[in-house]
Amino acid sequence: MSIEKAENQANNKKLVLAFSGGLDTSFCVKYLSEQGYDVHSVIVNTGGFSEEELQEIAKKAEMLQVKQHTSLDETDNFYRKCLRFLIYGNVLRNNTYPLSVSAERVFQAIAIAEHAQSIGAAYIAHGSTGAGNDQVRFDLIFSILAPEISIITPIRDQRLSRQEEVAYLQSKGVDVNWEKAKYSINKGLWGTSVGGQETLTSNQSLPEEAYPSQLKEKTPRSVKLKFEEGELKGIDYQEFSNPVEAILKLQELASPYAIGRDIHVGDTIIGIKGRVGFEAAAPLIIIKAHHLLEKHTLAKWQQYWKEQLANWYGMMLHEGQYLDPVMRDMEAFMEHSQERVTGTVEVKLLPYRFELVGIESEYDLMASKFGQYGEMNLAWTGEDVKGFTKILSNQNKIYHAYKHEEN
Repeated sequence: MSIEKAENQANNKKLVLAFSGGLDTSFCVKYLSEQGYDVHSVIVNTGGFSEEELQEIAKKAEMLQVKQHTSLDETDNFYRKCLRFLIYGNVLRNNTYPLSVSAERVFQAIAIAEHAQSIGAAYIAHGSTGAGNDQVRFDLIFSILAPEISIITPIRDQRLSRQEEVAYLQSKGVDVNWEKAKYSINKGLWGTSVGGQETLTSNQSLPEEAYPSQLKEKTPRSVKLKFEEGELKGIDYQEFSNPVEAILKLQELASPYAIGRDIHVGDTIIGIKGRVGFEAAAPLIIIKAHHLLEKHTLAKWQQYWKEQLANWYGMMLHEGQYLDPVMRDMEAFMEHSQERVTGTVEVKLLPYRFELVGIESEYDLMASKFGQYGEMNLAWTGEDVKGFTKILSNQNKIYHAYKHEEN
């Protein structure tokens, strides 16, 4: 233990707990309080909680007798420092998953670390088990941003079962119905994850009822998404100064169509395969519409290199490496690439799917005065093309000439 950390812990039992109100974090409150810590619970909203839900979580923290409960709203910060780059990069993990949970966990951890420092805490605790990605994301961020603060993880360290946690809480007079829901739901601004018995297999799909948004609308409708330098700023005739509001509005329009359902299969940080269902109507529509607009407004090599960097960016974010300085370098590239990604994309919403109709943009490279693909040219002649093709073929002609002689 460092001298700084030892000094921080001397006669200081102030502990910040990442609190969700679920079984694991409720166990942590009572257990850590019994161990003599002054437990300060904190929940970080990155767009997934309603005001009513936050109030219910606060009531549960009060019932568990924490020293203090705090709710931090990081939604706008989450969008500004993370989500817009996922849009710029059209980031889909394994070409499927819009990083719904992994992205928000990193920003929740950052907010918790900063809060712990602001109140002079000597300890940070979280309720992660030893089997998932979140334990790594939380520990990485805490150890980098708050190295003077010790990390405590009761569930992971004691390898507790769900039944043992419930029995302990009951022994302390906390007799709440902890019956586990058939499907675990994690709602966020950038999508909702869905886990259940089926996602523990390799061959079963989630049933219709597992998804939070059920099909309510069957009549197709078109919406026009207005992008300004890569950010969604308008839907149909409604303008938004804050892109977060535009995301929420699009979700409101698209979720009744049950759009954006899928199952993601990926490699976890700890090296095992994982499978999770999700629904992300607005994120998938935004990413695909944005990508279409880029196809019309970006040059070939801009698209190519941004795709390579964005794939790395998504992987690093998924694995909790947001604080690596190379992430700022990739963000700078992606932000610069958006200078001409301005225009309107028409999208057709239908039950369980959407279609990209087309785009309108003052920067549309298809509207070039030089020519139309497969139709006509205005800036070169047939002789120009013959000469260009002759030079372009030189290297391969030489290579294949030698190959012919060898045979």
